[in-house]
Amino acid sequence: MFALRPRNLKVLAAFLFVISVTSFMLNYIEHLGSINWYPEKYLSSFPEQIKRLIQPTWRPCSCARCISEPSLSVWFHERFNQSVPPLLTKHSTIPDDVYHWWLKLQVEEKPKNLSKALVDVFELIPGHSDFPAPDAFRCRRCAVVGNSGNLLKSNYGSIIDSHDIIMRMNRAETVHFENDVGSRTTHHFLYPESYIKLAENVTLVFLPFKTLDLQWLVSALTTGVIRFTYMNVPRWIDTKKDKIIIFNPTFMKYVSDIWMQGHGKYPSTGILVTIFALHMCDEVNLFGFGADSKGNWHHYWEDIISLDFQKSVIHDSIFQTNVTKMLSSINKIQFFSGR
Repeated sequence: MFALRPRNLKVLAAFLFVISVTSFMLNYIEHLGSINWYPEKYLSSFPEQIKRLIQPTWRPCSCARCISEPSLSVWFHERFNQSVPPLLTKHSTIPDDVYHWWLKLQVEEKPKNLSKALVDVFELIPGHSDFPAPDAFRCRRCAVVGNSGNLLKSNYGSIIDSHDIIMRMNRAETVHFENDVGSRTTHHFLYPESYIKLAENVTLVFLPFKTLDLQWLVSALTTGVIRFTYMNVPRWIDTKKDKIIIFNPTFMKYVSDIWMQGHGKYPSTGILVTIFALHMCDEVNLFGFGADSKGNWHHYWEDIISLDFQKSVIHDSIFQTNVTKMLSSINKIQFFSGR
């Protein structure tokens, strides 16, 4: 006979406890017949001591790779700062240095009071994130879908649609392109000049680049009086108020200063959403970024070839591409380059 050590006895007891509970639940469900079995729901209610025995505490998620877990990349850990809030809430404050930087992004002749604009916004929308919270027993898989022409004939549609969270941006279209870009969207990132009508179940992640953008959002949900910013914009939107969340200018500056190292006047929507996803997800996969196989920059839904983005002084596309490639090389994201 051999003697079990106290530590082994504890592990064995915990293992038998899990088996007993699982067996009881499965028998109970089989008896009822009509109830679905969601093991993660019951695991989440287990005492912390049992959780620690089932899964090591150093793993922040259940994915094959977790963005926030430690790695050997000094480059990444010098940049990734989880204390920076990605979203604005009614209790958020914007530091003076962020405010003065943000005012220069799209210069307004007479910018309105930011505090007043935020109060007006959060009188209309709840200001609560709908992203699932981090959980060691959850894998928040996110697809960030850009608009590059390299998505054409990629056959990525089913891969994109398999993600828990699917982020699109600006005027991204899916109808007639489902095989290559997928059909599902959970979060769409827009500003007034890029606004398109969204499906009822899609969350609008609003990107304010000036105080007028916040005023436009209030107007578009109420009176419809603002119809022009630096171009014509929709007077009204029909997005449900509880499906709107606001991208934080503080996070914009963080991306600009830390990740883009000040390259370009301010970050493009693509890199803003990519870094946002690093903070809100456990696993991030990038689709539709960069040029097509011929080196052309264009949207997948149009044939117009544009050199403006690549040569723009507003967004540094080459530096942005290098950032995403670096993230891919250290396994923080997976980069799908398309055709």
